[in-house]
Amino acid sequence: MRPGPRYILLLLPLLPMVGLAEPQPSETAAEQPSIDDLYDTGKALFDVFAPEDVKAEYEFPDRQQWDTFAVKLQDALANDRLEDLAIYEPEARTAAVALRAFSGGEEYADWLEERLDYILAAKEAVAAPPPVVTDAPVAIPYLDLWRERMSQRPVPANAAKYLPVLRREFVAAGIPESLVWMAEVESTFNPGARSPVGARGLFQFMPATAKEFGLSTFFPDERADPEKSARAAAQFLKQLHARFNDWPLAIAAYNAGGGRVSRTLAKNNATTFAEIAGLLPSETKMYVPKVLATMEVRSGVALADLAPPKS
Repeated sequence: MRPGPRYILLLLPLLPMVGLAEPQPSETAAEQPSIDDLYDTGKALFDVFAPEDVKAEYEFPDRQQWDTFAVKLQDALANDRLEDLAIYEPEARTAAVALRAFSGGEEYADWLEERLDYILAAKEAVAAPPPVVTDAPVAIPYLDLWRERMSQRPVPANAAKYLPVLRREFVAAGIPESLVWMAEVESTFNPGARSPVGARGLFQFMPATAKEFGLSTFFPDERADPEKSARAAAQFLKQLHARFNDWPLAIAAYNAGGGRVSRTLAKNNATTFAEIAGLLPSETKMYVPKVLATMEVRSGVALADLAPPKS
């Protein structure tokens, strides 16, 4: 017997495909697209563009199903409880498969599969949490977990194509070239990768941040240009390191925002990522060790060997 339709729970990232205004990053939710806006647009796109065979296998969720899954997944990525993130593996897997089958969905599938990677790592972390570190304030929580995961993973197919350009731009900006492997974590080396809230490119720039570093986001969208996006990413990392004087904190700020990291440090009288990791969003506490482990596995450069930016 053929199983009933599965729900496509993350097709809402398709907003930019129809030329709608991309959301601007903001500290206030009022300036972000609402969950209702994303739902209505995603449903309309699915109804119009999804092939019949995709519709036969996958069913777009009703409003209650969307609210139950999507809103809670976003909350799980944003809050500091890995347990809340770990439970969403089945739905995320289904959505990733569906996106691969949907014309235009491939760009979003790469983003979603990176979130699925965080979900799977969160499951591991919850099942076997690392020991509490009391004598090594510079230790990075979950770094060993990510070293193991990344050591078993092949290098993305597109990496060889883009690495020379990315390295050149990072070296020109005085940033350690080993940090170009952030592109694997951000986009799996897919220049067209998109996120549901408007980030795009190898280094997943939001529109406002892209414009701050001189990237156009409108015909052409220069976030999808490997050379220009790498130049902007290197400048952004240099700015963040100057602010925090520390690579783990700069990398955390790249993901969570400099304001969030600064406030968390100040509120807890802390100076290192290890001290505040448990208080940052689940995505960020997984992102920092994943970036460092990816860099170490791919380039052989460990955090202890990572030099500060050159002036």
